[in-house]
Amino acid sequence: MNIGGIFLALQGAVSQGILWGVLVLGVYITYKILDIADLTVDGSFALGGCICATFVVGYGMNPFLALIISTLSGMIAGAVTGFLHTVFEIPAILSGILTQIALWSINLRIMGKSNIPLLKSKTIFSGFMELTGLKSSQVSAIIGILIAIILISALYWFFGTEIGSALRATGNNEDMIRALGVNTKMTKMIALMLSNGLVGLSGGLVCQSQKYADIGMGTGAIVIGLAAIVIGDVLMGRLRSFYSRLTSAVVGSIVYFLIRAIVLQLGMDANDMKLLSAVIVALALCVPVAINKYRAKRMYTEGGDENA
Repeated sequence: MNIGGIFLALQGAVSQGILWGVLVLGVYITYKILDIADLTVDGSFALGGCICATFVVGYGMNPFLALIISTLSGMIAGAVTGFLHTVFEIPAILSGILTQIALWSINLRIMGKSNIPLLKSKTIFSGFMELTGLKSSQVSAIIGILIAIILISALYWFFGTEIGSALRATGNNEDMIRALGVNTKMTKMIALMLSNGLVGLSGGLVCQSQKYADIGMGTGAIVIGLAAIVIGDVLMGRLRSFYSRLTSAVVGSIVYFLIRAIVLQLGMDANDMKLLSAVIVALALCVPVAINKYRAKRMYTEGGDENA
């Protein structure tokens, strides 16, 4: 077994996990706070990557500016889903599916072909590599950590504001917060735009890190996001602060990609990764429920014995 190869693979997994962690933060907003599994994610992630690659390669745009446009494009995709859900009252999951399907064709139109390489283009990572002399995975990890810290801090601040608190309350009890005079349609729209904006940013970051954008790069993104959130909950579930919960989303993403890297190094076929992702999510969701049922049954049995 090549120890050096395993170390490099794990190093790459950590850097990818951090960059995908930005996507997981977006999924956390809709899944954990708003209680919606937003399937727009698969399309908006690819949208962010496709737009970033198109502007950097086709127009020679500054890679930082391209990331901003990727973020805005993700927000527009989220707004479309929010519009379908809040104005036309289409169920959230179906609204996400409709937007995701439409984005496939839109992404292909944007790129003009199925993929765009960035091998000869400057990215935010290549400039830092030239400046420091570090490896690609190391630079990706450093920049990813800085971006993650900034985003987690910004989200922590935002959700402590009046509108952020209303957004969280919408997910907890929509009827109550509506009775207090809050426009829940607006809070849902903001949440979906914010979520998909982060997803689009993640798509742009991953695109620049891996040096190419592909029409199918967002396939299964929602599954990865859910898996990372569940893993983060299992690892850091006892930490109650909101800042810790946001951090757990990124930590879960890193652990998820480490698991994938280890399994691939052990010889698993790369074509089976989707199956592995589904198994990880299913186990992470089922195990806590099974444990709680076992504990409840045990407490009930012990109580029955005492009464007897």
